Amino acid sequence: MDASPQRDWHYQTETSLLQTLGSLEGGLSDAQVRERRQRFGENRLLDQRRRGPWRRLAGQFHNVLLYVLLVAAVLALFMGHTSDAVVIVMVVLINAVVGFVQEGKAEAALQAIQQMLVSSCRVWRGGQIQTLDAAALVPGDRVVLAAGDRVPADLRLLSVSELHCDEATLTGESVPVGKRVATLPEETILAERHNMVWMGSLVTTGSAEGLVVATGTATQLGRIGEMVATVQSPETPLTRALGRLGRQLAMLILVLSAVGLAWAVLAMGLAPSELLPVAVGIVVAAIPEGLPAIVTITLAIGVQRMAKSHAVIRKLPVVEVLGSVTVICSDKTGTLTRNEMTTRTFVTSAGRIQIGGEGYAPEGAIDSDTPAALALFEQAAQVAMLCNDARLEQAQEQWRLHGDPTEGALYVMARKAGLDEGFRQGCPRLAELPFATERLYMATLNQVGDQQQIMVKGAPERLLGLCEYQQTAQGHEALAQDVWQQALDSLAGEGLRVLALATRWLPTGQPTLTEQDLESGLVLLGLAGTLDPPREEAVTAVAECRRAGIRVKMITGDNPQTARVIASQVGLAGGKVMTGKMLAQTSDAELDALLNEVDVFARTSPADKLRLVERLQAGGQVVAMTGDGVNDAPALQRADIGIAMGGKGTDAARDAAGMVLTDDNFATIAAAVREGRTVYDNIVKALLFILPTSLIEAMVLMVAVVLGVPLPITPVQILWVNMITAISLALALAFEQGESDLMARPPRSPRQGLVTPLLLFRLAWLGIVGTAAVFWQYHRFDAEDLDRARSMAVLTLVWIEIVYLFACRRVLAPAWSRLSLKGVMPALLASAVVVVLQWAFLELPPLQQLFGSVSLSWHLWSEALFTALLVLLAVEGEKALVRLLRGAHGDSERVMNNGVGR
Repeated sequence: MDASPQRDWHYQTETSLLQTLGSLEGGLSDAQVRERRQRFGENRLLDQRRRGPWRRLAGQFHNVLLYVLLVAAVLALFMGHTSDAVVIVMVVLINAVVGFVQEGKAEAALQAIQQMLVSSCRVWRGGQIQTLDAAALVPGDRVVLAAGDRVPADLRLLSVSELHCDEATLTGESVPVGKRVATLPEETILAERHNMVWMGSLVTTGSAEGLVVATGTATQLGRIGEMVATVQSPETPLTRALGRLGRQLAMLILVLSAVGLAWAVLAMGLAPSELLPVAVGIVVAAIPEGLPAIVTITLAIGVQRMAKSHAVIRKLPVVEVLGSVTVICSDKTGTLTRNEMTTRTFVTSAGRIQIGGEGYAPEGAIDSDTPAALALFEQAAQVAMLCNDARLEQAQEQWRLHGDPTEGALYVMARKAGLDEGFRQGCPRLAELPFATERLYMATLNQVGDQQQIMVKGAPERLLGLCEYQQTAQGHEALAQDVWQQALDSLAGEGLRVLALATRWLPTGQPTLTEQDLESGLVLLGLAGTLDPPREEAVTAVAECRRAGIRVKMITGDNPQTARVIASQVGLAGGKVMTGKMLAQTSDAELDALLNEVDVFARTSPADKLRLVERLQAGGQVVAMTGDGVNDAPALQRADIGIAMGGKGTDAARDAAGMVLTDDNFATIAAAVREGRTVYDNIVKALLFILPTSLIEAMVLMVAVVLGVPLPITPVQILWVNMITAISLALALAFEQGESDLMARPPRSPRQGLVTPLLLFRLAWLGIVGTAAVFWQYHRFDAEDLDRARSMAVLTLVWIEIVYLFACRRVLAPAWSRLSLKGVMPALLASAVVVVLQWAFLELPPLQQLFGSVSLSWHLWSEALFTALLVLLAVEGEKALVRLLRGAHGDSERVMNNGVGR
């Protein structure tokens, strides 16, 4: 027996299939089951191992800057500077705890897929049907399915009775798929293998018996699980940029320390015991200890803002990724469309009817240029209402459909025509022929007044062959096959799903309905064109994304014609559509070239979606991928940011994604991209604040070494300043609102760094001016009172950082402009907090003892503030000069992209 997981079973005849799998009519014997279980294992999927809390906590310390700080703490402890060592370690621990708390949930995609397995199923074993645990299934088992069952393994169907399966989560097909047993050509793609049912899909109607051909990881669902397990999420652009920045800072710190120590030994003749405070001070001053916390908190604030806009972030770093997205690969059904089938047009022999309204709400105008067509439509609406098992329910102003989506579209059409449940109850159903794949139609016999009427709906190809007549305004006449075929081709060309409606009157008293009753006298009423309409807000969002330089691509499992029509309606380039079969025949190099031209991909498999994401990333794109089904999970995990649907999506898709849309709306993605760009801007502003102030601290120590004077600020005092200003002042920048032209900028290059020419220039200028200001205030007192001199230096440094915060709120615009004053409250509150903490630093005895500080008069407070304001004027002068040279005229938004962003 060969049950290779790679074998295609859809093209084998039933005889060949039974011989290959060694299956008998009454099921497998106990001996066969034991042998196959040993060979193929249990019918289970892989289990994914989660990273434990201790490993996640240890991961928070994996940062080169934290390594340098910890080495400094060890050196301080070794040389007897215990208080310095304790403060440094506390700073490191605070950062680690913040990162641990904010880290998103571990990946759980495989666990969610595992939950799709059913717990039990009905199987032929030993000549009788038994109810067994689904894990006990082996290839060759004969499984019995009924409506409501979830398929327990991959099955090749042996017999079916009106079987339909919902495979949307696996293949992307938006409506339940009718099944049959006929052998198919070998090249038939997965979504069109109608003689197969797949593990995890749901039986919506009918019953069947099928032969197990694959179990566990050998199933289509299992292959998706293996892809999820092996696919690695890429590192985010911000993570890469922060990593580069950390390495650059570490190298700079080592160089500064080496230069300072060499000067101290060779030029100043200091003893080794006197060198440690200098080395530790330079390390502590140059390292932005608060930067990891500020980045984390800024991302967390972005998460909270997005949650209010129906976007739930599961993995913190993806907030920033949104700001650099260059391509959004979107699913069609439910994301760009409403996932609510709607009948938009009805063709009669007298003309077309246009039907307004969206979704399942029974509201919408009925319009036609010919009154005769409206009269014929009223007759067709009666058939649509009576030959129908769907029903509507209104709950909290939302209309919900119970039943098949296509039937629901016809039911809503009838409601729009003025019919209701009262009409249905007044025309009781006497008999019916349920829809079957063999018949391709559904028929009912209803009592209408004092007569009986056959109502029929079904595939137009089938009903055009059954109908003898067509309904006209004058009665009925012979069917014009060519005219109706042209109408059918026209509707199909518009991407509509087409159903035909027909009727026949019968003499009163017929108790039953048979297929023979439809073989003569059937009258065609018309053709209904149904479509899952695009969301109006999605059309707007796609246009906004295109203005922002973001390309949108549709990747769907639906048929190509429907995909093309929806693409054109939402504003995508739908002229050229590639199918999964075409992708399989295209090399990577050819596909890379085609990705610049093609925006619509249809009939795609999970492997196709994953490949498209990988090829886009190989071309340097930052990819966001949306999806709702299990088949989307590998691509969601591989994308730079996976976006799952929260309402109609599966657990597997949600767990593989970094962001979940609670409203399943593409428009929410555009809003999230704007927030992501805001988050990145605020992180850059925080860097623009933290790095220059850290440089001032380091340069103050270096100047002291060169001049051979005592350190103006001790290491623990530097840590104090860094903690109160970075965590409070820099945190205020995290609350800045997005600039007005955020969505008019092109996407940020994923290869760009955080260090820009503007940042380097600001570093040098503020470093020089700020160092001079601090050293001048220190030098006024150092000869007479070292503690007072150091306290004055610390106070001056704190005031400089407070006033510099207001300069950083806008990169180049003046700090006092109308634009800069908007939303200033967080900065004011943060400044007030720092002033209070600095007062405690200078006045409270415990802090005086810990940090070596002393009280200062309000006169000295004023002097320090005046000195800081002079530094602010120097920075504003530098900003004015840059504006003049660049011609920016205060347009900080454009500079943020062209200057800081690059």
